[in-house]
Amino acid sequence: MKLVSIDEVDIKEKRVLIRTDFNTPLTKSGEIADDTRILAALPTIEYALKEKARVIIASHFGRPGGKLNPKLTLNPVGRKLSEILNCEVIFPNDCIGDGVKKLAGDLYPGGVMLLENLRFHRGEEDNDTRFAKRLAEIADIYVNEAFSVSHRLHASVVGILDYIEAACIGLRFKKEMENLTRLIENAEHPFVAIFGGRSASEKIPIMESFLDRVDTMLIGGVVSNTFLKALGKEVGRSVVDQIALYSAAKLISSASVRDIRVVLSEDAVLIRGDLSNYSNSFIGSYGEFPKDATSVDIGPKTMSDFALRISKAKTIFWNGPLGVYEAEDFRKGTIEIAKAISQSGAFSLAVGWDTVIAIKKEESSSGISYLSIGGKAALEFIQGKKLPALEALRKKLK
Repeated sequence: MKLVSIDEVDIKEKRVLIRTDFNTPLTKSGEIADDTRILAALPTIEYALKEKARVIIASHFGRPGGKLNPKLTLNPVGRKLSEILNCEVIFPNDCIGDGVKKLAGDLYPGGVMLLENLRFHRGEEDNDTRFAKRLAEIADIYVNEAFSVSHRLHASVVGILDYIEAACIGLRFKKEMENLTRLIENAEHPFVAIFGGRSASEKIPIMESFLDRVDTMLIGGVVSNTFLKALGKEVGRSVVDQIALYSAAKLISSASVRDIRVVLSEDAVLIRGDLSNYSNSFIGSYGEFPKDATSVDIGPKTMSDFALRISKAKTIFWNGPLGVYEAEDFRKGTIEIAKAISQSGAFSLAVGWDTVIAIKKEESSSGISYLSIGGKAALEFIQGKKLPALEALRKKLK
């Protein structure tokens, strides 16, 4: 069923509750460290303001466990949003209650209000009907602009739909759906999937869901150590997901039966010691690592091999950085692969917060078709799992 987006609904002068994901990282001084999630919701907010809607924005922030926690207030987000929009953003000290209801009722057309952290109330994560009803009573129209939370059975993305008059999706939510659906249903071949990151246990189920779709899988980053270890390769002190060794070997076998090429890292950037205390880095080939060395990035041979395969693709999926991207010395592999994807001309989709942030650090994403910040929700959608918020929206629109 086609979901209705905000630009297909009459929102003029209506009280519009936009559920966003403003769960942004902060600096040590309590300011916004990265505004990617705020900027992602900006087109929807600006559209609502252009239509003279009375804009009410809701979000969670961190994991306060249903209790008030001043360290997890959305106040820094409110300040940043006010700066970006160049207007006053009303910020009440709660997200429900008589005071919030009155402020929402008094909000003028084109006015903006950001509610306090939804998760300060246990009813949010419990999908409590009373909390959902109180949240719904402050608005006329509900807009889900938090695709990344759509895998959660929470009141602000599921329960609220039983009590709100009208509902739709935001412009970013719509883009997420369009791009993820294209990847699943209309992928051109050759189709290359790239996997990095840390946890093989988390990645393997995603890889398995791609076995009947892709032609080639490129595996790098820490996750590749588990696959190499499963093949009997020496990986030194590199992190290995011991409980995933059997699953890794099984995936390689399953891919081989389907004539899917699984390409693992040939070489790596290595260090002795840890990231906070090492003297220099060097290149080593897998199977020949010194036993006291740790891999921190893919090596030059792997970069070249991956880039060549990427250049021949027509569809590319990428999830997970290929090195310790937080350290400037060890993000070259991730950046070089981002450049190769940008230059490939393929329809390309990068999914995952770490992946997107790693790419953006060097502004190497200009040629990548879509950067998804849908996180776990996007990965579950790709795997064909039902997302509670998406199911609730479809039910509402029947």
